[in-house]
Amino acid sequence: MRVEKTLTIVNKLGLHARAATQLVKLAQTFDAEVTLVQGNKQASANSVLGLMMLESSQGKEVTVISEGHDANEALKAIEQLIVEKRFNEKE
Repeated sequence: MRVEKTLTIVNKLGLHARAATQLVKLAQTFDAEVTLVQGNKQASANSVLGLMMLESSQGKEVTVISEGHDANEALKAIEQLIVEKRFNEKE
């Protein structure tokens, strides 16, 4: 199964080291391959460095592609982390 959704980075600091680490830890809890795409760059959600190299700042759109047994659950959890929880940041 493959699902994808475009999300907007809403937290002030964007996809920085701590946010990328949270995303990697979350993605690893699912039986799914998760990839983030921004423009012509893409990165595995298993790579903190790769995610940081996307340079996703506040207001940028990223497409989250999730493939595998837990694809839907992984996508929903990642959407919640990015959009609703704002990577657990206050701003």
